[in-house]
Amino acid sequence: MERTSGRVQPYLAPLFGILVLAGCLLAHPHRIFVIIPVAGLIVSVLAAVTNAEVIAHRVGEPLGAIILALCVTVIEASLIISMMVGHSQDSTTVARDTVFASFMIVANGVIGISILVASRHTQVVRFQRSGTATLLATLLTMGALTLVLPSFTLKTPGPTFSTSQLLFAATSCLALYLLFIFVQTIRHPEDFQVVALPEAADDRADLLAYRPTMRQSTRSAALLLVSLVAVVGIAETLSTPLEYAIHAVGAPQAVVGLVIALLVLLPESVTAVRAATRNEVQTSINLSLGSAIASIGLTIPTIAIVSLIIHQHIALGLNPMGLVLFVMTAVIASITLGSGEATLMQGAIHVVLFGAFVFLAFVP
Repeated sequence: MERTSGRVQPYLAPLFGILVLAGCLLAHPHRIFVIIPVAGLIVSVLAAVTNAEVIAHRVGEPLGAIILALCVTVIEASLIISMMVGHSQDSTTVARDTVFASFMIVANGVIGISILVASRHTQVVRFQRSGTATLLATLLTMGALTLVLPSFTLKTPGPTFSTSQLLFAATSCLALYLLFIFVQTIRHPEDFQVVALPEAADDRADLLAYRPTMRQSTRSAALLLVSLVAVVGIAETLSTPLEYAIHAVGAPQAVVGLVIALLVLLPESVTAVRAATRNEVQTSINLSLGSAIASIGLTIPTIAIVSLIIHQHIALGLNPMGLVLFVMTAVIASITLGSGEATLMQGAIHVVLFGAFVFLAFVP
């Protein structure tokens, strides 16, 4: 019975997602009748990232982190585009709010919690300085190009880019992302390898012993595609009701982006924190900052193309409060990650910054 259950269980979540998608296509969910579709969306997101994680364990680092980041980016972009195409209220800021929320979640929340968790085992948490510096520099450059500069350009009014400026920023981010992948996987992969403490050797040996087989990886790849189809389809039908529910409780528009980012990044964030419990902080950094880089480097170009096709302007520039939080995060992250080691205090500072971001999203 246990063996049969083990064969059936991996298929349950993707199957549930597809069934919910079929139900949504037959009867579009309305404002208050969204509990089952929301459950289907959450289960499908968890299934997608879980199956991506199996593939990631099979191929190893740093390819594993890239696969997880790409999976998260597909989900994130589909949720944003569904709201844009649906012409929901204030949809011009959804892309900015979601990408910025992703940046704050990983650069402060995940990094801070990972350092706190890892500091339980050792007073000083160590990681690869060169690889981490590359991750952070790439992320901050992309963030400045897409989230900061639009607030200061003169070609168009408000926090927006002109068409040529948007194409330049999107192309630059995509080029940086592709170059980063080349550096991470081909030119300098050793800079992103895990720095494990001697006492973690037994845990790491256990992980390698349970490396997924080729058959398990192939199955997970198929289930990953099914889960992504369910996520994209359910997100399309839920975009308007979900936004209505958020506004019905009196939450600001920025909370929409925060909810999307939290939903998409939650499974990967848990994976990053679990890696930190094994003293593999480099894996946590690869997962968190890598997903943020993919979020900007792939989501922004995709959103830019969609906005041009549907002739809808998108506001990418941050407001003054967002700019302050971005600059603070950039400075603190440079101090924390620039030396190759961190302590309990630095992790706590990042967690406080993340808490301030979440609180100010609800009480601006």
